[in-house]
Amino acid sequence: MQLFYGVPEDIENWMKLVNQIRWNFPGLESWERLDEYKATVLKFMGKRQAICVKVGGDIAGVMLFSRGHNMICCLGVSPHFRRCGIGSMLMDEALRNLDRNKDISVSTFRADDEKGLAPRALYEKYGFVEDALIEERGYPHQKYILHPAKTVSL
Repeated sequence: MQLFYGVPEDIENWMKLVNQIRWNFPGLESWERLDEYKATVLKFMGKRQAICVKVGGDIAGVMLFSRGHNMICCLGVSPHFRRCGIGSMLMDEALRNLDRNKDISVSTFRADDEKGLAPRALYEKYGFVEDALIEERGYPHQKYILHPAKTVSL
């Protein structure tokens, strides 16, 4: 299991994983939406803001993050590789690339949505806290914020 920055040569394997888990992501229901997502991933790859974990030749987990917006944009892990630390590997790398002196945000499923159990637990493990209830792509979500660490000077 190894972490890599996504490159255009990875796009087919990346999309193979996304196609497996798209039922869990509102907004990826149609082929047109998947094509739009693919174009987005390629843009993120061009900015070195797309990371993936590979197991053998397969991509087992993916994440998009935005330095410009200081946020986690997308996180997905193959059902075959859940509870193996892939989400943590991706979070560790993304947080190394984001500005820890400012709020970092992510949007995920709400507390009453079973789709949110694993991602919410992961974000909370890293210190993210619940923020506003929002709606994205016609689906109820909740914003999470990781506030900058406060240091105490003596």
